[in-house]
Amino acid sequence: MVGTTSKTAGGPLARLRAVGRIGLFLAPESVRGRRIALVLLTALTVGICFLSIEAGFGVAPALTLVVPVVIGGVVLQRRALELLLVVIAVAFVSEIVNKGWNSTRPGSLVVLAIVAAVSRQLARDREGLGLSTGRGEAILLELREQLRRQGELPPLPNGWRQDVVQRSAGGTAFSGDFIVSTLTDGGRRLEVALVDVSGKGLDAGTRSLMLAGALGGLLGQVSPERFLAAANDYLIRQESDESFATAVHVAIDLASGAFRLMTAGHPPAVHYAGGSGRWRLVEVDGDLLGVIPDATVGVAEGTLTHRDALLLYTDGLIEVPGRDLAVGIDRMLGAAESLVPRGFDGGAGAIIDAVAPTGSDDRAVVLLWRT
Repeated sequence: MVGTTSKTAGGPLARLRAVGRIGLFLAPESVRGRRIALVLLTALTVGICFLSIEAGFGVAPALTLVVPVVIGGVVLQRRALELLLVVIAVAFVSEIVNKGWNSTRPGSLVVLAIVAAVSRQLARDREGLGLSTGRGEAILLELREQLRRQGELPPLPNGWRQDVVQRSAGGTAFSGDFIVSTLTDGGRRLEVALVDVSGKGLDAGTRSLMLAGALGGLLGQVSPERFLAAANDYLIRQESDESFATAVHVAIDLASGAFRLMTAGHPPAVHYAGGSGRWRLVEVDGDLLGVIPDATVGVAEGTLTHRDALLLYTDGLIEVPGRDLAVGIDRMLGAAESLVPRGFDGGAGAIIDAVAPTGSDDRAVVLLWRT
């Protein structure tokens, strides 16, 4: 999001996010995979100890045990991790008794002690939240899957097509951009909302899930004219410096093609007129959601006739630090123009690949068109 920053709250939940980051990197995604990882961890730790046994129960330098301890903090319950640490501590005490303090390389022993303390704290936080082994990582994986499924638009009737692509900053698993959509009026009206919450990646992903659930419940339950106002009221009630977002909401009559587009601090949508072959920015102003009560919502209306298209996107597609937004918009329009000769199928991904394939911000593109 343009000009926004993100703060992370302290406490066990924030530390759980740290567990998740390590877990998503180290731990497999299935239960069977985590069990295999646990067996491998045990074998690795025991193997290191046995292979490094010297006269007097000497052990290898402490740094060789850092990796097993880190993995243990991710996949083991607290008591199991503490048992592992006790075994390691006994081995080092035996080393000191038999060979003296200097035989253990004191510097590496201090490093191992710090890593062990941090790993134990992570395991303790996970246990304090009532999570079983690997459950912290599983929750984050489930969050990612729910956000992915939520971004899928409902099946559209004949004559209508859609393409949606979401990519997170730096290729991470989570995104601060999300989509909610539904068919209302007996399937005659499509409503789509594209939202960009403050921040990016994992920290924004947790806020996305909370807000997506709330807005998904509102969509179709309030009139299209009231949707963004209701979303703003919800965010204002959160009373948090992080609870703000930009959004664009469009309601399309699938019989006539008439649409009503509403924006709140979001980049302008783009309307392609198949008759003239031109792309036109739909520029309307609106306030950010979650900043002030009674925020102003920008409104535009139009009609999608046959061969027309509507393009929605987030600012991660067009924004580059130090570069004017107009340059990003021009590049996006150029990429959209190149779709016309070949058709719009796969167009959302093609636009991202052409404009911001490796962006430092989350990116999302929604492309709707009539055949």
